[in-house]
Amino acid sequence: MSQFVNAYQDYKGFGKTGDYIVRMSRYSALVAEKLGLPDKEVKNILYAAPMHDIGKIGIPDSILTKPDKLTDEEFDIMKTHTSIGAKILANSKAEILQTAQKIAISHHEKWNGKGYPLGHSGTKIPIIGRIVSISDTFDALTSRRPYKDPYPIEVAIKIIKKERGQQFDPDVVDIFLANMDEILKIKNEVGLSKDVSLSDFSWSERDQADGR
Repeated sequence: MSQFVNAYQDYKGFGKTGDYIVRMSRYSALVAEKLGLPDKEVKNILYAAPMHDIGKIGIPDSILTKPDKLTDEEFDIMKTHTSIGAKILANSKAEILQTAQKIAISHHEKWNGKGYPLGHSGTKIPIIGRIVSISDTFDALTSRRPYKDPYPIEVAIKIIKKERGQQFDPDVVDIFLANMDEILKIKNEVGLSKDVSLSDFSWSERDQADGR
């Protein structure tokens, strides 16, 4: 693993939210490195990825922490965090913030064109957005959230495989899964969650909703 991927290993001070952004940024940098992106881009992704959801400062807490499935109206509001984040990060001369802006606007786009906010598909979605998308999803699935317990690793992998070529870039999925040992090492280093057995697993209403 490169020096860039290790850079956040000892990052402290943000609690559970900090653990989440450290994990997903390190997952993203690892995948970027394994895809052969230049070191400078890997570094930019590492430090820009934590800003992917900055637009959520414009979303009401009642929606962000709702324990049940979002209504269509609430989901439409939630989706605006991508464009809000992009506006916050726009027009910067700093490369890291330029990278963060691209990630903010593209990390909920889907390979099949059914994502948001722009409905881009395939390689029209920036590679950095495609990388952060799978990293963000894996961490969301395997972490405790206000509306769900963490999913077992086996279930998260099954979901990602199912979404290969649908939500996710097939090449990015293949790299992510091929390096699962390193992904799990990062997960175990940063904010280890209580293990959950398959017998304890149940789907939350929020996660059963397609694309939510």
